[in-house]
Amino acid sequence: MLTRFADEYLDALGGAGSAPAPVVSGRLSSFDGLLMEAVGLTVPVGTVCRVGGHGGHEIEAEAIGFRQGRTLLMNLGGPAPLLPQARVRPIGPPGEAEVGSALLGRVVDGAGKPIDGLGPIRGARKWPLAGRIQSPLDRGRVLEPLDVGVRAINGLLTLGQGQRVGIMAGSGVGKSVLLGMMVRAAKADVVVIGLIGERSREVADFLETKVAGEARARSVVVAVPANHSPVLRIRGALRATAIAEAFREEGKRVLLIMDSLTRVAHAGREIGLALGEPASARGYPPSAIAMLPNLIERAGTCARTGGSITAIYTVLADGDDGNDPVVDSARSILDGHIVLSRALAERGVYPAIDVGPSVSRVMTDVVGKPHQLAARTLRRHLATYEENRDLVLMGAYRAGADPAIDAAIAHHPAITEYIRQDADQVVTLDEAVTELTGVFGDG
Repeated sequence: MLTRFADEYLDALGGAGSAPAPVVSGRLSSFDGLLMEAVGLTVPVGTVCRVGGHGGHEIEAEAIGFRQGRTLLMNLGGPAPLLPQARVRPIGPPGEAEVGSALLGRVVDGAGKPIDGLGPIRGARKWPLAGRIQSPLDRGRVLEPLDVGVRAINGLLTLGQGQRVGIMAGSGVGKSVLLGMMVRAAKADVVVIGLIGERSREVADFLETKVAGEARARSVVVAVPANHSPVLRIRGALRATAIAEAFREEGKRVLLIMDSLTRVAHAGREIGLALGEPASARGYPPSAIAMLPNLIERAGTCARTGGSITAIYTVLADGDDGNDPVVDSARSILDGHIVLSRALAERGVYPAIDVGPSVSRVMTDVVGKPHQLAARTLRRHLATYEENRDLVLMGAYRAGADPAIDAAIAHHPAITEYIRQDADQVVTLDEAVTELTGVFGDG
């Protein structure tokens, strides 16, 4: 009887397919505070691993490359008392993000873990962190204007649904304030905000002042402050873009805010230099600059689903240098750029939009002829005034000597008032166009 029971039990175990799976693990061979090297571990790049430390403490790390038979990893968490030969074991496959309506109103970190104290996220779908390759012919044209509630942008730099635009400025000129104005007023089904590499204080401030009330319910925030690992900062940018892509696939109009693209490039620079890449363009290795088009090109309009991602990236011009490698690369890829001027900010003009070097490459496709002509007239008067500003201020210009300069001087107060706007004020697209054509519509 006992023998028959044992035989049946063993047969049942054999039929259940319970072959033992091998446990994959390696050992930590070196660690310099940023980069780890593990031996005896073969995993794909992007795999998340857990590294054991002294006293049972563990940290998570991501595989970022290989060198001479060793797997290179970078810390995803905080400090831990790591010891030589610590165990390294994979815990997750590379590259998937939680997406879908379950994330609306939530705040997550670079690893996708909720940090808003509202409990776990349930019912989310999966989407590749690196996105899905989209054929260029699946991209729809940008033909509909987007109302962002900022007079100068609506009137002079009109944006379109599905456009990618950069806000370029040095530090402390008002990029985040301008972003907040646009988030509150933008007409979009979903707003995805990536706060990447910025100050931790700004995260709470952005949530309480810029994404409060009704806007919070249709927003998803991915927050990875500056003190987090460079791998997490890049993952945060990829995650925010993946969340936006999934909503676009549902046919929704998505506004993607990334603050800031430069911090993502800085994270790529840290990783590239740690891997031994040569620093070519002002300290940036080639991989850090090459990463930007891969990220930016994922936004846009989808002709198949009818959804769109209108992406707004802030780009920090280090030292107010407009030829910084990140600024120059972003400007060549984006569909427009808004330049903020420190000189205007110092004169108390906010938002400090420098209309001259700013451009929207889709404006002619989304606005009518009277609007275009009025915007060109304003730009002409402003350019004439700026060229002769020193002469006028010194009193060296005599009125009546040049009709173009006389017209520029007469219109300059109206131009300044048109650009200036309070942070809590919303000016609709129709209002901005009416004001513009009313003053400058006669050519």
